[in-house]
Amino acid sequence: MQPFFKFISFLLPIWAVFGPTCNGGRIFSFQMHHRFSDQVKNWSISTSKLLHSHWPVKGSFEYYAVLAHRDQILRGRRLSDANAPFTFSDGNSTLRISSLGFLHYTTVQLGTPGMKFMVALDTGSDLFWVPCDCSKCAPTQGSTYASEFELSIYNPEFSSTSKNVTCNNSLCAHRNRCPGTFSNCPYSVSYVSAQTSTSGILVEDVLHLTREDNHHESVEAYVTFGCGQVQSGSFLDIAAPNGLFGLGMEKISVPSVLSRDSLTADSFSMCFGRDGIGRISFGDNGSPDQEETPFNVNPSHPTYNITVTQIRVGTTLTDVDFTALFDSGTSFTYLVDPTYTRLSENFHSQIRDRRHPPDSRIPFEYCYDMSPDANASLVPSMSLRMKGGSHFTVYDPIIAISTQNELVYCLAVVRSTEMNIIGQNFMTGYRVVFDREKLVLGWKKFDCYDIEDTYSIPVRPHSTSVPPAVAAGVGNNSIADSETETSNHSLGQVALLSYHSCTSLRFHLRFLLILFLLL
Repeated sequence: MQPFFKFISFLLPIWAVFGPTCNGGRIFSFQMHHRFSDQVKNWSISTSKLLHSHWPVKGSFEYYAVLAHRDQILRGRRLSDANAPFTFSDGNSTLRISSLGFLHYTTVQLGTPGMKFMVALDTGSDLFWVPCDCSKCAPTQGSTYASEFELSIYNPEFSSTSKNVTCNNSLCAHRNRCPGTFSNCPYSVSYVSAQTSTSGILVEDVLHLTREDNHHESVEAYVTFGCGQVQSGSFLDIAAPNGLFGLGMEKISVPSVLSRDSLTADSFSMCFGRDGIGRISFGDNGSPDQEETPFNVNPSHPTYNITVTQIRVGTTLTDVDFTALFDSGTSFTYLVDPTYTRLSENFHSQIRDRRHPPDSRIPFEYCYDMSPDANASLVPSMSLRMKGGSHFTVYDPIIAISTQNELVYCLAVVRSTEMNIIGQNFMTGYRVVFDREKLVLGWKKFDCYDIEDTYSIPVRPHSTSVPPAVAAGVGNNSIADSETETSNHSLGQVALLSYHSCTSLRFHLRFLLILFLLL
């Protein structure tokens, strides 16, 4: 994947500029080669006289799975079968892909026999969908990404365990569009950004999972997902061309299904590594020493919405009171005024480098020319104080952008006119726990390659006293009837807006292609 490695190679000199230095110490240099590079491949041939039979083909699912899935190889697990969470059959690793929107992707396996899809992980929406029986989907050939990834198209007829979801199913939200009770249930989700949408019918099939323990028990979970027959906008080029994995709170999301069927505790975690490698685990409700803040739950349309009470930028403290969606499917962080202006101006007042002239190609307003003596210590630190008093340090508030003749860095926060979103860039360096049973967001500074020895995850039968946030799913609300109201919703009604407009994609898509061209 050339754009991804181009991005990594670009980050290395940036790290050299911003990274830590050792005064008076010797510097030792070594040549480093990618584990599946031609140099290593040739060395393997020359030393063993036989190329390893399982050398993965570049661009294949196996290639990316092997690259990302190092944690289980490097470190053993000491987990009991009863407490181990579940993850996907190809492993729990996720990978941030620069050429596909800087989102975290993973491979999932659907159907019988299993077919693999590379899907974007999105806590800002609920529906899991893949391209299927396509009349208009992302091209599998002739596009910039098609040469780098193997893309699949789901066909219900090729899976012996597939069945259509009918209009009398409780998860069918668009019954008013059904010609009959036992007709196939249609779905349609419109995304505000760039006329992006997906539509088709709902399908039920097995999602292949494995327990994260020494035995790696395989489990087939029946999930309901979208057979995406028609995609539009950004789904046709730079974002989620092979599907979107909604992780929201509604009944139709996969975490809700796994909890409902008593497979896992009603919680999951995502780790966002600073090198772009991460992990996802279903049933992980975190650790006792993690920081937490409660969700602001609208029972009718729940989302991962939290409250921020204070922002620290460098030496400046600002008291605030705003709510924000914690959204893994949004690359950057978006704030409305006056919070955006206060944070940005406080940041600007403590920067010594010259401000970069406005550039229509760059979506960030506060950018600076990188000086020769640039040092990470000169960039103001940043943290958020959440409702309840817990602190959330932002480890990556800036992004470096290379143009043809210059190097600039920007405060990776964008002015929003509609709602506040804590995006993926602010989550970097943490294991973030979305605990839907306790209705809290948890976080802990974490190296995604480390494995904790124990998990406090009691896997027990699903209680009938389900929290209102989980009980009020799609089946209990006429989503279709309320879609016309979304344009008038205030921040207090952010949950409803999030479900219909898929905030995970609405803001960043219009900008990301520009960033790729600048790298």
